[in-house]
Amino acid sequence: MITAAQLRAARALLGLDQRALAALSGLSLPTIQRMEASDGVIRGNVDSLMKLVGGLEAAGIELIAEGTVSEAGGRGVRLRAPAPTPAPTPAPLAARRPAGEE
Repeated sequence: MITAAQLRAARALLGLDQRALAALSGLSLPTIQRMEASDGVIRGNVDSLMKLVGGLEAAGIELIAEGTVSEAGGRGVRLRAPAPTPAPTPAPLAARRPAGEE
């Protein structure tokens, strides 16, 4: 599985525009545009997805699934899950003042 964000990042790492990626993968430009405009995991027919992934891999891209380790090393990017935001802690009772009092 590949997400639209992974696809855009892979294309950026390769320095390709959408037209060049279409040629590299043997897909049409509108197909690449539709894939990149997707939300989340790219949906498409299996043949198109295989062509896309094969073209990216042939160009040196390693797609890393969530929670897996990159086997070959090398440059790349990975989007980490955001750290949970801590809940604000209430001020101590002694520090609280009634409304209108300063």
